Amino acid sequence: MESRATVVHEARADRASGGEPPAPQRTAGQRSARLPRDERRAQLLAAAQEVFVANGYHGAAMDEIAETAHVSKPVLYQHFPSKRELYLALLDSHLASLTDLMLGALSSTTDNDERVQAVMRAYYRFIASDDQAHRLVFESDLINDPDVSSRLETFNKTFADAVARVIAEDTKLPHLEAQLLGRGLAGMAQVSARYWLETDGNLDLDVASDLIYRLAWRGISRFPKES
Repeated sequence: MESRATVVHEARADRASGGEPPAPQRTAGQRSARLPRDERRAQLLAAAQEVFVANGYHGAAMDEIAETAHVSKPVLYQHFPSKRELYLALLDSHLASLTDLMLGALSSTTDNDERVQAVMRAYYRFIASDDQAHRLVFESDLINDPDVSSRLETFNKTFADAVARVIAEDTKLPHLEAQLLGRGLAGMAQVSARYWLETDGNLDLDVASDLIYRLAWRGISRFPKES
């Protein structure tokens, strides 16, 4: 952090050269300026995610979330009346993004080999791009809460049902059998990706996702297409 003398010296140098002094930087104790509602909400969600991932839901405090976001507690409560609502808003946002990603990968091609590969890579890349989001969704200490578990089940069902529809259309397997296979493929992506996250980058993302894709494809391709 720059000393006050350094800042004063730079300001004088700027004035001497005809420029404007640099804007003062906000310290951790200072509150942020007024933002549009959507930007403020995004800022609060980002701060909440940081605190929830670091401390767990039960260990997180609204005071710490407000401090991390550089806002007052009344500002935080204007947007989120409770810690629970804040957590559920984060969960809904991440699950919506992951659902769109998975369904997009599933519909990106009609070649089933490429489709399985696309789904596995999309899931791993979601984790790689934001491992905090994945930890908050799948490793929370609130995971057994009815509202949380129902949201996770909705995501899992949506993803597995989309896979099952493809399987059922191609193989003519009964609906329940196709759903079981869909759940199996979805679970394979989730469990393996969570383990990959624990390797801390020691295993390349594309290598890891391709290994799981090959395992999944060798299994699902044994169910031949029927015209």
